[in-house]
Amino acid sequence: MSESLATEHTATYHETDDTLSRQIVRGVLNSKEATFWLTVGLIILSIALLAPWIAPQDPYDLMVLDIMDSRMPPGTKNFDESLTYWLGTDGQGRDMLSAIMYGLRTSISVGVMAGVIALILGMILGLTGSYFGGWVDALIMRTVDLMLGFPTILVALILLSVLGQGVDKVIMALVAVQWANYARVVRSAALVEREKEYIEAATCLGLGHWRILFKHLLPNCLPPVIVIGTVQVAHAISAEATLSFLGLGVPITEPSLGLLIANGYQLLLSGMYWISFFPGVVLLLTIFSINIVGDRIREILNPRLLQEGEN
Repeated sequence: MSESLATEHTATYHETDDTLSRQIVRGVLNSKEATFWLTVGLIILSIALLAPWIAPQDPYDLMVLDIMDSRMPPGTKNFDESLTYWLGTDGQGRDMLSAIMYGLRTSISVGVMAGVIALILGMILGLTGSYFGGWVDALIMRTVDLMLGFPTILVALILLSVLGQGVDKVIMALVAVQWANYARVVRSAALVEREKEYIEAATCLGLGHWRILFKHLLPNCLPPVIVIGTVQVAHAISAEATLSFLGLGVPITEPSLGLLIANGYQLLLSGMYWISFFPGVVLLLTIFSINIVGDRIREILNPRLLQEGEN
């Protein structure tokens, strides 16, 4: 009986995952608002990926920059009229449109990489604590409580002040402040699944702990992980922009949207709004699109919220 239950449950994994993915896609596309913001997000992602090929200028190639073109308003042409600065230029004479495209690459890559690494780490620790319980669970959860007891930006600032600047350092700092969120959510979902019959059946069959964790328990904890994953990527992008704005994020040679905003915020009241305004708008659209799609996925995976939204 136990073998039959475990085998039947295992056989439905791929079908369940396929159904879950189709459910999410169908649910997002059925919402006009979510579809619109998904489209916006995909456009932003495409621009970030294709920046080296579609940007009018390489804003970090010193050979093509001219200090005489610094702080030019939107729509101005360069000296020989070979290039139009549609979004103006900053204090170094960089085309803001090109700088934003390249800045998007840095911001999105840092946010996604930090989110994925934190997800993997938090998922492993959350599953381990919920499955083994006892002192293992107590140690992991007390560490989670400790991490969540401090402001995210404060912890990240302290870590970066020790580690120094660099994209890899920023990713490490963001992982350190985000993994606890994943661990808590995964643990909560795994505690519910651990009491079900298929886990008991797998245990009775003598399956290894790690096989039960990752082949049986993990797939059934995916819905809340998907939801928090989308939200945490947006949080990571926002946190990276904040750190870069404060001067402790990515280096000047690899500026992100936060650093672009920092380059011109002191000039906002002097009429040179475009240096900070346009990167800020793009950052806002990026975070907002991820959050809207994430909220829609949360509604799809929670039937009660979906019914309340429809009513």
